Amino acid sequence: MPLLNSFSKLKYEVGCDEAGRGCLAGPVVAAAVILPPDFFHPWLNDSKQVSPHRRWKLREIIEKEALSFSIGIVEAHEIDQINILNASIKAMHLALEKLQLPPHFILVDGNQFHPYQDIPYRTIPKGDALYTSIAAASILAKTYRDELMIKLSSSFPVYKWDRNKGYPTQEHIDAILQFGYSPHHRKTFHFTRQLKLVFDEQ
Repeated sequence: MPLLNSFSKLKYEVGCDEAGRGCLAGPVVAAAVILPPDFFHPWLNDSKQVSPHRRWKLREIIEKEALSFSIGIVEAHEIDQINILNASIKAMHLALEKLQLPPHFILVDGNQFHPYQDIPYRTIPKGDALYTSIAAASILAKTYRDELMIKLSSSFPVYKWDRNKGYPTQEHIDAILQFGYSPHHRKTFHFTRQLKLVFDEQ
């Protein structure tokens, strides 16, 4: 089914999505994207449904054709302080603040959001597979976060973030058990009893 171009029918409807909520390390990254009302690309979809090669190609197209786009980042230490849900919403707010066009309506992937200024909004579960602006935001959030994790991996190669991007793969968990956590790990994320022991002992 083709993606929908608008929910509100207002001129500057912005789509928001984030990447990195389920990671053990690194920031949560959000994107906000305002697309032209007639934007279409056959590859565009939820970033998880798009191959890495196509994601990078789509990023170029989105950045070229979007009316406005921006990125918001909340680092691991703040995620530990305010929790991942609040950090994800804060990252979206930071992205919205940096838009060059003032949005008339906000579409958010998921089911939770905090009001931003006095702009009307709607949360859409699985919205990144339904609306073009949210799908575009998911592509940007994912590629910008992947890029950050690849850069961080060069300073912390034992965790293999260039491959796992901070997600709880077995090799990532094994590296934490062997080397402890880095300054970029989220200390409040206890995915396994073994990891909890590592975090609690540090």
